Amino acid sequence: MKENNLVIAQDAQNALKDLFAEMIREMLEAEMDTHLGYQKYEKTDKTTANSRNGKSRNAFIR
Repeated sequence: MKENNLVIAQDAQNALKDLFAEMIREMLEAEMDTHLGYQKYEKTDKTTANSRNGKSRNAFIR
């Protein structure tokens, strides 16, 4: 922990929180890739028109 310049317990807690947050985010993204069958931002042909980048055409019902 000395290489991270940790001084107090709160510093250690914040360092662990950051470490686990990144790991959990990567695990959730991998799970979503597996569930949907394609990776985020993938441009190849998919079996669905669903897009994971937030840039898809929206249909509004009036």
